[in-house]
Amino acid sequence: MLLQKAAEKNILIDVVPFIETEPVINEELKRSITSLTNQDLTVVFTSMNAVDAVGKYLNGIKPNWRIFCIGSATKKFVTSFFDEKNISGIADAASTLADLIIDQKNISFVVFFCGDKRRDELPGKLRQHNIEVKEIEVYKTFETAHQIKRSYDAILFYSPSAVNSFFSVNKTDNKTILFAIGKTTASEIKRFGNNKIIIADEPSKELLAEQAINYFQTYLTHH
Repeated sequence: MLLQKAAEKNILIDVVPFIETEPVINEELKRSITSLTNQDLTVVFTSMNAVDAVGKYLNGIKPNWRIFCIGSATKKFVTSFFDEKNISGIADAASTLADLIIDQKNISFVVFFCGDKRRDELPGKLRQHNIEVKEIEVYKTFETAHQIKRSYDAILFYSPSAVNSFFSVNKTDNKTILFAIGKTTASEIKRFGNNKIIIADEPSKELLAEQAINYFQTYLTHH
């Protein structure tokens, strides 16, 4: 739908994956997650991949977890496996989400379901405030770098891993505008140049694409 919407406005979008993710599937993880389902826990999700991986192990069980997550898209995904009343906090960035948890004052332990390339902003900040973090790795991220032969007016990045993968074999023209799904992804982009960076109003893949479409539609209207 978005590709069609863009094309109708004379904006062409190529979809090129620079990372792949796959859930961790083994008996040890299954036992670990199953053992947590009957506990009252504070649980953190910073990606839909983590929600999906954990959700598949739950087999329809809805634990009484207190859930904190990043972004409306991840929140929506959480509600496909958990009751909405379980969601205690939502933020647009890992550091802000950590602040929300710290502000609760009564949380001393959290379970962080994450990938193998997880960033340190959230667990690092929580530990600085004496909150114990149990990290459970539920998915893996693989970089699938390849060279891009054409130049683009804009490139949209949806994760720091994708940024790293892209720039491991590519460079961008200084005029190329780089869109980032969040502040963490934007910080990673800054390591590779001085291009103009536009950060998503909220961390959603669809909304970032719409933001880019609207940006160039406005640009084309005025030029």
